[in-house]
Amino acid sequence: MEILIAEPSGFCFGVKRSIDMVEKAIAEKKPNIQIFGPIVHNPQQIKALEDKGVKMVNSIEEIQPGTVFIRAHGISPKVFQQLKSKQEVELIDATCPFVKVEQENAKKLSEESYQVIIIGEKNHPEALGAQGFAEGSIIIGTVEEARALKEVPKIGVVVQTTLEPEAVDKIVAELYHKAKEIRVYNTICQSTKMRQPAARNIAEKADLMIVVGGKNSGNTRRLAEVCSRIKPTHHIETAVELKKEWFKGVSKVGISAGASTPDFIINEVVNAIKNMDSDHVK
Repeated sequence: MEILIAEPSGFCFGVKRSIDMVEKAIAEKKPNIQIFGPIVHNPQQIKALEDKGVKMVNSIEEIQPGTVFIRAHGISPKVFQQLKSKQEVELIDATCPFVKVEQENAKKLSEESYQVIIIGEKNHPEALGAQGFAEGSIIIGTVEEARALKEVPKIGVVVQTTLEPEAVDKIVAELYHKAKEIRVYNTICQSTKMRQPAARNIAEKADLMIVVGGKNSGNTRRLAEVCSRIKPTHHIETAVELKKEWFKGVSKVGISAGASTPDFIINEVVNAIKNMDSDHVK
């Protein structure tokens, strides 16, 4: 069975940078390392950090004296100030630089009196963090939500960095009916722009697609959606989820992985597919 791996797959620049920053803090033996929310959307990577003594905290009240990292997805200015005010805490900002650009653009548009629209997932930490930079901003994720907006003089748009460009194009097209002036900052990151077409290209060549990454990872879910439009696709987190019956009659297997999927998980999946009689596959 031939295995085709989409490139890029696995850690994007922003995720790798965030993980490297935490690993550096571990190597330097910084005290009581904590991350405010999951630093990336991958349970296996989170567990790998927890095994090294890193703690995940989900509320400001949980934070103890020591070292606190801001997750790759970023946070709102209000939450940043609350974290900064904590006593005996070294605050380290691991926000992805591309997310920073999204935040800065949202702030700029708000200051210039645009109705800021954030195209993204309503409950995603990146979109919620960006919303904190623009008072009165609205998060939408569908054409229907765009259609339901009231008309305003000026609309300014920023985009969650991991969205599918084609889906964003349709939403933006609908927004043109809602204002006389529209300014759009296409803040989809370069990794996303490369990753989805790469996955699509592999899906066209393969008989079956395996998309690897956290079930809570929006960008991984979108990769699975892209691939499923072309070939049978399974979204898994680890090799133990693979099933032999998926591969019956399959000669070419395509693999793509989300931006927060570590290499060791991808390698385990590849090796399990190569060794279909191993205990990894049910």
